[in-house]
Amino acid sequence: MEPKFFPLLNIDGMPLLAAKGHFATQHSHINYFIDVTAQKYSLRGGETVARRLADKLRGRFMVDSILCMDGTSVVGACLAKELTSAGRLSVNEGDNMYIVKGELDSRGELIFRDNARFMLENKNVLILTCSLSTGATALQGKRSVEYYGGRVVCVASIYAAVHDLGGLPVISLFDTGTIPDYVSYAPSECPMCKRGEPIDAVVNTFGFSKIQR
Repeated sequence: MEPKFFPLLNIDGMPLLAAKGHFATQHSHINYFIDVTAQKYSLRGGETVARRLADKLRGRFMVDSILCMDGTSVVGACLAKELTSAGRLSVNEGDNMYIVKGELDSRGELIFRDNARFMLENKNVLILTCSLSTGATALQGKRSVEYYGGRVVCVASIYAAVHDLGGLPVISLFDTGTIPDYVSYAPSECPMCKRGEPIDAVVNTFGFSKIQR
């Protein structure tokens, strides 16, 4: 069955859609899928999210580089522009900022080529994701940044089910207060599976693939 989406939130004229059901991610099973396609892959959506995130970040953190995970490069570029714009009361005002995207090796570890290491080494890094349920993806980014000599100052996301990630502050546009019944389970502990409820779709950073029955 294809997920039935409903408008969850309106972000400055950009509707954020969600669907309730039984969804499997790489790390967990969740009961809501939040569709951030319009926010991640359009210029208007990226600018809208970046502007709202910048309002929450501005003046709080010195950021040299933004590590874009979950396909957030458009948002990351817009966020860098917001944080370095003159007259915006930003601690980064007038500075340059790097927008970084790593690659996964054969073991699934996030790596960076030698020519990109300077963007992490001795740099203050903001990790940008589209959503945080377990935080596993962001923690993977944190390990990689620290391996290459960088310092992660915070995690920013469109949606977050956690407010703290291993001591790191999490900044998001909305959280579980918007979806009070949002839950995330380890696959082996999922009560929906134990009740025999079929999985509606497999979801990842690219979107969802409905289960054909």
